[in-house]
Amino acid sequence: MSGFTAQIRSAADVIRLVDDIGFLPFFRNHIPGFSIEECCPGELWFAEGIDGPWEWKGPIARSDQCIYGKFFGNKAGFISRKWLPDFANFRRDGYDFDARYDDGLASRKDKGVFDTVSEHGALLSKELKNICNYRKGGNKGFDTVITRLQMQTYICIADFVYMKDKFGQTYGWGVAKYSTPEAQYGYDYVTSAYQREPDESKEKIISHLNRLLPDAGNEQILKLIK
Repeated sequence: MSGFTAQIRSAADVIRLVDDIGFLPFFRNHIPGFSIEECCPGELWFAEGIDGPWEWKGPIARSDQCIYGKFFGNKAGFISRKWLPDFANFRRDGYDFDARYDDGLASRKDKGVFDTVSEHGALLSKELKNICNYRKGGNKGFDTVITRLQMQTYICIADFVYMKDKFGQTYGWGVAKYSTPEAQYGYDYVTSAYQREPDESKEKIISHLNRLLPDAGNEQILKLIK
């Protein structure tokens, strides 16, 4: 066990929890109990006429209290505004994207997607795919590129937009709208931890999570955040 206990029954609960602890994976992971999936009662998942964790993602991402994206082992989760600068410094290894690309550490596909999102501020996934030619007969590997950019914290999910039928009723799972942390919080704030070495930010995060998750070892925590 991780020593982590929480009860989640609303989007407000998620926001408060993320603000308190800094990091919260959506799905179960290397640290038992440390996820929305494990802390939210089963009756709130995909229940008829009841909003649950799947529906809360968009409002939480829009709340300006935290960012959402595939940040934990290529799976989704939340990072608080407070801890974003150190997390970005660690995950980016102190690089702005352009510097990463100039040093040969990012592909042209990554640059194409990142530059397109940055230029537009926010784009639905289908819009982004269309602009970057991830259509039939075009580029391949969109999911790999967009996941890598999220894991590096250059891209996040700003909202989920639901399609509407001819009667004005929403349907489907919701379409991700991609943005950048800088578009949400400003460049100066997001990069404010660049003054520290990336390893210093990593150790800060590990020390913080060690206090919150006393039964989780360093290896488990590192698997979660690396």
